[in-house]
Amino acid sequence: MFVDIETAPVQAEWADLSVEMQAEWTRKARLIRHTGDEQPDPAAMYGERAGIYSEFARIVCIGFGSMYNSATGWKLRLKAIAGEDEKKILQEFNNVIARIIGLQGDIRFCGHNIKEFDIPFICRRSVINNVPLPPALQLSGKKPWEVQHIDTMELWKFGDVKHYTSLSLLATILGIPSPKTDMDGSQVGEVFWKDKDLDRISKYCMNDVLTAARVYLRLKGIDNIDLQPDHADV
Repeated sequence: MFVDIETAPVQAEWADLSVEMQAEWTRKARLIRHTGDEQPDPAAMYGERAGIYSEFARIVCIGFGSMYNSATGWKLRLKAIAGEDEKKILQEFNNVIARIIGLQGDIRFCGHNIKEFDIPFICRRSVINNVPLPPALQLSGKKPWEVQHIDTMELWKFGDVKHYTSLSLLATILGIPSPKTDMDGSQVGEVFWKDKDLDRISKYCMNDVLTAARVYLRLKGIDNIDLQPDHADV
């Protein structure tokens, strides 16, 4: 299953947080402050940076896809679960995982930087929302080699432990259409809180999933598949 998530700050503004969470973010801001900022503005940094930290951000969309061979060639069946109720998003995603395991017997997740971001984020937000983790996501205590996710960023590292390459850059240099045609991840919070445009976020997320799948095929040397999107239920 190819997976991607979109996240937004858990509240629209720093001032909307509880007093306790405001204090926690202020401490966090000191640790991640911009270079040269001796006293960072926690409110400003909240809008800029909170969306990538699972303690201060919520999942607003989970996009996923699975490949299948149709009469007209290989396609990626895509779906996005989006909404304002994070708990329902996580529960529905768990139901999808259960259905796939019931049909296939097992599941492996694939995506760009999912080992460091998407999967841990899903797990942490599930715990915060008191949503039971399915067996496929019960990863605490496992050794690194026991976590079987396929990460396209890790494949691109070729053993380099420090290198980071965005999905957009990787797609561009490999000649794959970039997923950042309409927006990028830094805009999701604003589109969620101000524009209330979940449909736009869903389309962006599914485009990321499709791009990650195409990048994966290229990195594995599978050049004979022209993968096409199929926006349908999984």
